[in-house]
Amino acid sequence: MAKSILIVDDNPNMSSLLVEMLEVFQYEAQRANDGHEALEKIEQNDFAMVITDMRMPKMTGLELLHAIKEKKPNLPVIMISGYSVEECDSDQVKTKADGFLNKPFMMADIEKLLSEIL
Repeated sequence: MAKSILIVDDNPNMSSLLVEMLEVFQYEAQRANDGHEALEKIEQNDFAMVITDMRMPKMTGLELLHAIKEKKPNLPVIMISGYSVEECDSDQVKTKADGFLNKPFMMADIEKLLSEIL
């Protein structure tokens, strides 16, 4: 059975792209449109990893990261952003997140991340 990864992004095009990329590497993916929906899905499912956008309405990726690590500290969380990690709250991202991807990213970036973390 393929490992399942949760994609959290308010942009449906980005989440669809990530789902398709993960399927190439034999992973199943589910989508959540915001942090609140993501937390509900995490409670109901057993995910191998969460990939979340940094900037979203309602709940930021950083707020989601903190909430996930409180409930499931061993669940890997990858942050994605169009901004560099230095432009984000870099100390928070570096100490709590399990990885960081800059947009635009390529298939090789996803493959490297999967092999390092899963």
